[in-house]
Amino acid sequence: MKTDNTIYLAPFQGVTTFTYRDIYTRYFKGVDKLFTPFFTSVHKTKSLGKRGVDLNFINQNKIEVVPQILSKDPEEILRFAEFCSHKGFKEINWNLGCPYPRVANKKRGSGLLPYPQEIHKILDHIEDSFQIKFSIKCRLGYFSEEEIFPLLDVFNNHNIYELTIHARIGKQLYQGDVKTEVFEKVIDKCKIPLVYNGDIFTKQDFDDFQSDFKTVDKWMIGRGLLRNPFLPAIIKGYEVPDIEEQKAYIYKFVTDLYLAYSKKMNGQAHVINVMKEYWSFLSYSFDNQQKVFNLIKKTKSPEEYENAVARVFDLYGWVAEL
Repeated sequence: MKTDNTIYLAPFQGVTTFTYRDIYTRYFKGVDKLFTPFFTSVHKTKSLGKRGVDLNFINQNKIEVVPQILSKDPEEILRFAEFCSHKGFKEINWNLGCPYPRVANKKRGSGLLPYPQEIHKILDHIEDSFQIKFSIKCRLGYFSEEEIFPLLDVFNNHNIYELTIHARIGKQLYQGDVKTEVFEKVIDKCKIPLVYNGDIFTKQDFDDFQSDFKTVDKWMIGRGLLRNPFLPAIIKGYEVPDIEEQKAYIYKFVTDLYLAYSKKMNGQAHVINVMKEYWSFLSYSFDNQQKVFNLIKKTKSPEEYENAVARVFDLYGWVAEL
């Protein structure tokens, strides 16, 4: 019996690409919306047409796609929104969550969160011009989780469709625990539909968060889904194969993903590097994560990569949850 919860695929730069989303949604059920990795440097609207396939398909395998923009320039956000609206997208998402210093140090992503008045000015400038739904993905702050509360005063007074919060601060990157007690306070103060994000790795994690946040019914999953592609289906109560069948299914999935990248990318080294990045997550669902990833990481040629993958599935067990 499936739940009524809504699950979103979180955007990961260089990992949740168009190709990944296409192959993933052919194989696995449970995701209701797909968020693209962020776009930036939108100097001219027409230049977006040259950015590859990400902005040419409003759905992938009948699942809605939401393009994401990383910017602190209101005119750039408007150019992006105009292009996406013209293409037929229903929603764009503003990235106020990226924690990496190379982004945050330029007051972009989560680096803009300590400046609520600047965010207010941007929202004031853009919201009356929008022909498309506008959502935000952010963290609890950059330096401190207390930053979220003046931000909520800003967000609550603007026309924001949904607010996704990763329950960490930017300075944490992905380290340390999520701050559930702060998110609980956010629920009480936020007037915008909320989406929870952060550390949903298993069905038990989901059940615990759902118990803590009883009014939340929308969830964004990133690393947990990349580690175990079956996770959204498990959360929703769909029937999934037993462990051995899962392992064979995952082998087919990663093989199709590798072949799809090989067809679309120039240079096998690039293909292998993209697959290595994905395996840095997937390896956690095998019974010896470090040995599995080391096997993949040291490969340099297609033959080495393919042999390493075959060895992984021959030598190591798939131990992701049922």
